[in-house]
Amino acid sequence: MSALGHSAFSPGTIDSMWKRARMASASASLALAAVIVAGCGGGTVTDGQATPTGDGGPIPEGLDRFYTQSLTWGSCEDYETDGPLSGDMECAHVQVPLNYSEPDGATAQIAISRVQAAKQSLGSLLVNPGGPGASGLAMASIAENTGIGDRFDVVGFDPRGVGASTPQIRCLTDKEIDEDRARNDVDRTPEGIANAEADNQHFADTCAERVGVDVLAHVGTYEVVRDMDVIRAVLGDEKLNFLGYSYGSRLGTIYAETFPTNIRAMVLDGALDPQQDPVEEVIAQAEAFQLAFDAFVADCTSLPDCPLGSDPAQAVDRFRDLVDPLIDTPAETTDPRGLGYRDAITGVQQALYSQQLWGVLRGGLTSLTNGTGDSLLMLADIYEGRNEEGKYTNIGDAFIAIRCVDDPPVDDPAIAGEAEMRYREVAPFLDDGRGTGQAPRDVCAFWPVPPTGEPHEVSAPGVPPIVVVSTTEDPATPYQAGVDLAAGLGGTLVTYRGNQHTVVLDGNSCVDDAITAYFVDLTAPEPGLTC
Repeated sequence: MSALGHSAFSPGTIDSMWKRARMASASASLALAAVIVAGCGGGTVTDGQATPTGDGGPIPEGLDRFYTQSLTWGSCEDYETDGPLSGDMECAHVQVPLNYSEPDGATAQIAISRVQAAKQSLGSLLVNPGGPGASGLAMASIAENTGIGDRFDVVGFDPRGVGASTPQIRCLTDKEIDEDRARNDVDRTPEGIANAEADNQHFADTCAERVGVDVLAHVGTYEVVRDMDVIRAVLGDEKLNFLGYSYGSRLGTIYAETFPTNIRAMVLDGALDPQQDPVEEVIAQAEAFQLAFDAFVADCTSLPDCPLGSDPAQAVDRFRDLVDPLIDTPAETTDPRGLGYRDAITGVQQALYSQQLWGVLRGGLTSLTNGTGDSLLMLADIYEGRNEEGKYTNIGDAFIAIRCVDDPPVDDPAIAGEAEMRYREVAPFLDDGRGTGQAPRDVCAFWPVPPTGEPHEVSAPGVPPIVVVSTTEDPATPYQAGVDLAAGLGGTLVTYRGNQHTVVLDGNSCVDDAITAYFVDLTAPEPGLTC
C-alpha cells in the first residue's frame, strides 16, 4: 500500500508533491511543523433563503442548530496535534454535518484552538497551515507578539478528518507506514507497474474499510469551507478574517467563491491556482524543486568540503551517485530502520523547503558519503509526521483522502507515463534513470468515492479585496500560481524574493508590516509591493 507514494507522476519514490514547512528554533537547530499542498474543489452554496442571526451573520437554510451552537472552551491537553500548543491556548469542538445535504444525519466534530487578542479585539482570525491533512491547532499562536496578535483572537483548526477532529482519517497503522516507507517504487517494467497498482488498490480498499466510504466521501475542500463558515458564525463574527498558507490558499479561494460576501479580510500565502490542471501543477512544481536544488548546489559548491563537489555542473551526477545505491542497500542509521532510497529523497525534498535547512542538508549528504543516513532519516520523519516514539500523525492518510476527493484522478496509463517522463526531464536531480515511458496509475484512480472538484476559472463576484503573497523561488507552490490567483480574484499581489515556501509572519518586516496593516486597518498593500 502507499501512504504518500505511487503517484502517477512521481518517478521512483518521489512522494506527495504538495507539502510545506515552517521553521522554528530547537536544540537541534531544527523544528518543523510539516504541512502540504494540493487539491482542487469548487461549488456554490445553494441552501435557499438565509436568515439573519446576530453578529454571526446569515444562516443557510436548515443549518440553524450548527450556526447557533455554543462553544465550550477548555484545556488543549487531550487534543491530538502535530505541533506544540502554547500554555495560553484554549480548545473547543464545533459540531458540523458530515454531509451538508443531510444536516439531520451524522455529524463531525471540528477541533479548534484560540489565543485571545492581547489588546482590544477586532474579532477572530482563522488560520490554516496547509496540507491537505495538516493539523492547524498550533497555528493559533502564530501571531503572538505581533500587531495581528494584539488585535485578533487567532483561531487554528483541524479540518474534518484531520488531527483532533473526528471522525479521523486513519488508514494505516504506524507499523504499516514504516513498512510502506521501506519499499522502493522504482520498477517501471510491466510487472513493477502492476505491483504498484495492486498496492494502490490495496491501500484504497484498506482506507475504505477502516475509515468508511461515507466519511471518505465528505472530507474534501468543499465541505471544509462550509465548516469554516460555521466556525465563523459560532465565534460571533459577521465576516471572516482568514490567513491561509499553501493548501490553505485553496480553502480561501473556494470560501471566497462560496461565501463572497462573508469575508472581511483574507491573505493567501503560497498560492495554488484552481485553474491549473493537476498534472501541469505537478510538473511546474518539479521545475521549482529543481530550481531550489540548483540554488542549494550553488551555495554548497562555494563552500569547502561540499559533498557534491566544487563544480555545480557535476552536482546532479554526484547526488545520484550518493542516493542511487540506496535502492538496493539502505544506509546505516542508529535507528534500526536504516535509510532507504525513498526516505533519502523525501529528506532532501524536506530540506529544500527553506534555505534555513541547507546546512542540515549539506551535513546529511556529507554523512551519506560516509555511509550513514541519520540526518536525512530525521528530515524524512518530519516530512512524514513521525515522532521519536515511532507514532505518526494522520497527515499522510488525510492528504491522500482529501486529494482524491478534490482532484480528478490520473487514470489513463498513457497520461501517467507521459507525465512521469516530463517530470524526470524538468527535475533531473530526482530522476533515478529507470524511466520507461510507463507509470502506474495514481492511487486516486482506485479511490472508492468519486471526486467533487475539477480545475476551474475563479469566480467570486462581490468579494472584497484579497491579498495574495507569492515567493519567487518557492519550490512547493511556484510563483506564477500566486500571480494568476491574485488576478483571478481581482486581489493584490505581494511578491517576496526568496528561496522558501511561504513567508507571512516569518519575520520579514516588509511583508509582515503590510499584512498587519491590511488585517487591522483594511489598508491593502500598495500595488506591486515587492519585498
